[in-house]
Parts: sequence; C-alpha cells; structure tokens
Amino acid sequence: MASKYSKDLLLTMYRKMYLMRRFEERAGQQYGLGKIAGFCHLYIGQEAVAAGVEEAIRPDDYMLSGYRDHAQPLARGSDPGMVMAELFGRTGGYSKGKGGSMHIFDIENHFYGGYGIVGAQIGLAAGMAFASRYRNEDRITVCYFGDAAANQGIFHETFNMAVKWKLPVLYICENNRYGMGTAIARVAAVPEIHKRGEAYNMRHEAVDGMDVLKMYEAVKDAAAYIRAGNGPVLMEANTYRFRGHSMADPATYRTKQEVEDERKNDPIPRLRDYALKQGLAKDEEFEAIEAEVKGQVDAAVKFADESPEPSLDELWKDTIVEEGEEDVRPRERVLGQKVTKWPSYPSGQELKVTWDLEPREQADKADKAAGLKR
Repeated sequence: MASKYSKDLLLTMYRKMYLMRRFEERAGQQYGLGKIAGFCHLYIGQEAVAAGVEEAIRPDDYMLSGYRDHAQPLARGSDPGMVMAELFGRTGGYSKGKGGSMHIFDIENHFYGGYGIVGAQIGLAAGMAFASRYRNEDRITVCYFGDAAANQGIFHETFNMAVKWKLPVLYICENNRYGMGTAIARVAAVPEIHKRGEAYNMRHEAVDGMDVLKMYEAVKDAAAYIRAGNGPVLMEANTYRFRGHSMADPATYRTKQEVEDERKNDPIPRLRDYALKQGLAKDEEFEAIEAEVKGQVDAAVKFADESPEPSLDELWKDTIVEEGEEDVRPRERVLGQKVTKWPSYPSGQELKVTWDLEPREQADKADKAAGLKR
C-alpha cells in the first residue's frame, strides 16, 4: 500500500528529530565539560513527540513546556546557536543567558517558555487559551508536561476550568514512565494519565509517543477538534527517555536491559526505515540531512563558546517592563537579523466578551442531570 505521507513531510520530520537528538547529545557533552551550569534535562528518546506535534499544528499556535525544553523550540524553528548560548549562560542566548537550560523562551516562534516549577505551565496554558478565545483568535495553545506533573493540584483545578470554558488548549502529557527516579505506576492510583480527563468530561486519548507519524495524526485530529470550538483535549504520549532525569541522574532505578530494550523502539531509525521501505527516500538523502545537521550543531556550540558572558550590570536588567518599553527581539539583538513577524496583541480594552463564562441555563440543566435539583 502506498504511503499517504509526502516525501517532504517525512524528511522534514526526520531532520527535526535528528537535530533534536544531536543537539541534546552535544548539550550533554558540554555539560560534562563544565560549560553548562545548574540542571540540564535532555530530551533524548522523546523526539517523535515534538516533531509530530509541530508538523500537525500551525506556526502561530502558542506553546509552553516544562523544564525539559530545549527540543520543542528547535522543532519550532528557534536558532540552535542561540538556544545553546542560553544553556551556556551567555549573552547570545534568547534571554541573554539568564534563563538557562530550564527556561528557554522564544516569542518570535510563539514558544512561551519552559518552566522549572512542576506543572506551572498547565495553568499558564489555560490563561493563554482563555486570551485566545477572548480575542476571537483561531489559535490553539499546546502545553507539554510530564507524567509526574499530573499529580499536581494545578492539573485538576485547571482542567475543570478549561472544560467549563471550552478553552482551545491541547494538553500533552509526555509520559516517559519516570517522575525523576520513580515509576509513575508506583505513585499514581490511575497510571494511565489520559483517563483522568474522564472526570472532567474532557476528550482524552493515549498515543504511541515513539512513533512520529502516530503523533502527527493524533495531534492533527485533536487540533481540528479544538479549533472547531469543542474545548480542550488531554493527550498522553507514551514515550521513553534514554538518559537520566537530568545530567545529575545516574538512572540506577532502572536496568540497562530495560533501556536497551526501549532503544529498539528509537523513533529516529523507525521513521527512516518506514521511508526507505515505502520508497519515498534514499539512504543518501538521510546521510545528507545528517551531515548538514551535524555541521549546524557544531556551529551552535562554536557560537555559544564565542558568545560573551553577561556583565554584572545585567543582573539588574530585565526584571520588570517599564511603561512604553519596546519588545526586545532576540535575533535582532544577537544576530543582527531583521525580525518582521513579531507577535502583537490587542490590549483587551477594545474587546467585548462574546460568550458566557458561567451560563445559568446550562448550569440548571447540569444540576438536574446530576440529581441536585428537581
């Protein structure tokens, strides 16, 4: 049977996954050399999730993540050199090196941050989706979080509001099976995270997060459902990280055999094998992509190495936004490249709410259906 996927799509996905993999491998290497300080959480093994999501949504959709956040902005189109410089704590980074590994932020590509507080992005994503609906935008917000974040209180508080207000948000739980060093099944009464959506009448599903094509199809369908005004979706991407929770984690809580078994399901060669078997690409094309990406990552490390460290004066800058202060456009500041597509948003003062947050009629029907009112 002929593939329903185009060659361009498959090669684009492969390139993005390969870029994420090589970037993260070099980040781990640079951490070992002492060039990256603090915590550093690598995405190695989970690349199919970010690549599948990115190809299934629009470039102007909003996105937030947790602290394992280097890969998603790369999939969105962030500059690898500037991301690496941010990891290095250098001025050439997106936040002048002040955010570091856990707080990548690229407004130009609508990536609104990695967050170090577990689950913090879940509530923020609902706020961004609320703003989208208030502005009558045809955009969705994609929010990544880990399996351990599903046990945070904000998960439940936010889901109730998101469903009640039919917010255009796609919540993606990247279930890599371990919250730091603890298997999710040991601490969760319901380890299938997606099933928790049932309690809030939220559409929910589990997807093979090691298969980029399955991720692509699932997210494409969910995004269309959300954009049609049906409210949020909870998607559980069952994936696996090949490295420890962070660079400081020796991962002694799992066996080498387990990791080796999971590596047989590596999403990158899995996509390559599919494309080759379908006759949609040749080995030489993949080799060309790999050579190009390796050069790109080498250049990113060189750029980060040569980028200056922040001056002590920078310690007191960028803590608050002064009235009338213009947005800082990182690529203009760092690379001297003119940025023409910079996001702008209405203040909200000229807008009017076009929907009822707490419709009384629906509430009365719900009360009766629940047996609370006769």
